Amino acid sequence: MSSPVEASEVERIFREEYGRAVSVLVRVCGDIDAAEEAVQTAFASAVEKWPSTGIPPRPGGWIITTARNYAIDRFRRESTRDARHAEAAMRVDSNESMDDEGSIRDDQLRLMFTCCHPALAEDVRVALTLRLLGGLTTAEIARAFFVPEATMAQRLVRAKAKIRDARIPLRVPSDAEISSRLAAVLAVVYLVFNEGYSATQGDDLVRADLCREAIRLGRQLVELVPGEPEVIGLLALMLLIDARRATRTSPAGVLVPLREQDRDAWNGDMVAEGQALVRECLRRNRPGPYQIQAAINAVHTDAPTADATDWAQILALYDLHMSIAPSPIVELNRAVAVAEVEGPGAALEIVDRLGLADYRVHHAIRADLLRRLGRREEAATAMRLAIGTSGNSGERAYLEGELRKL
Repeated sequence: MSSPVEASEVERIFREEYGRAVSVLVRVCGDIDAAEEAVQTAFASAVEKWPSTGIPPRPGGWIITTARNYAIDRFRRESTRDARHAEAAMRVDSNESMDDEGSIRDDQLRLMFTCCHPALAEDVRVALTLRLLGGLTTAEIARAFFVPEATMAQRLVRAKAKIRDARIPLRVPSDAEISSRLAAVLAVVYLVFNEGYSATQGDDLVRADLCREAIRLGRQLVELVPGEPEVIGLLALMLLIDARRATRTSPAGVLVPLREQDRDAWNGDMVAEGQALVRECLRRNRPGPYQIQAAINAVHTDAPTADATDWAQILALYDLHMSIAPSPIVELNRAVAVAEVEGPGAALEIVDRLGLADYRVHHAIRADLLRRLGRREEAATAMRLAIGTSGNSGERAYLEGELRKL
């Protein structure tokens, strides 16, 4: 690229368009690896051409068309291609639009449910969909699963090979099949949103493109399986959290914790929609993890100030969450509520037995509890561990500021 600005712009478009382009090209190629290769080749062409020609008005459509043309040329050159590839090449020679927004949405759902086929292990289903649809790098996915990057890369290669060799169909499953894959699909959408709302790497704490994509997929799932409380709960959770996005960082890009955010600047429409969805979940009375997390965030958005937060209600909701779907991360978040209701000493006892040494949030919470207990040297040590395990500059700047206070 001829300038850093142009390079960052192509990177932004890659983040926003990669998943959509791959989902379309999977239909064209009939093979995931071939689809990824075509899309990556199209982006390489963009890096080469756009500095002189300028970014096209619809860059996503340009990428899809370029990738499609590359795939067709490749299939025509390869006399050994199998019948699926030949059929795909014939299909894309037709006049059907490859960048029609409606067909792209169908392609994304089709690929998502393919990646979440029960023949694949659940963690692999989530990881593969994050890679193909969320546009996350292998390194980002590895951090989300707390495994080395090389390990995650091997899992992704094996998963794509299994889909190819077992000829797992690229389609949205029937109504009877959806239930067996829905939990993994919801986990994918949630992890895409989490990476958008609190990016693990880079200069920007918030990646709005991933937040928007996750919410869009959440709305599609509500349409696909209407009345499913956990699907409604996940959409509510994302809306209530994303409503705070504009206040999550300072003008300098530094993290602003929830208690210090300007609540008047939260997105009122998103808060109202999210709270209405939470009330709908309560009426159905079939609680699940996403609904409970949405209810917790509804309590936060109900409070006009941080001091007015109903922490007792939040603690009760975390207790319910632990009874339904316990995990160390849920217990860590519950400890924050325990600190407000029962004091930092009781919370620290919980945190110290969790064994989350590689999780930056664990160290940051522990540092805050130690500070509140007057154990400032231990708090500073914990804060340094939090800083050392953070890969995001906005988050790290906040943690360094907290360390200076200590």
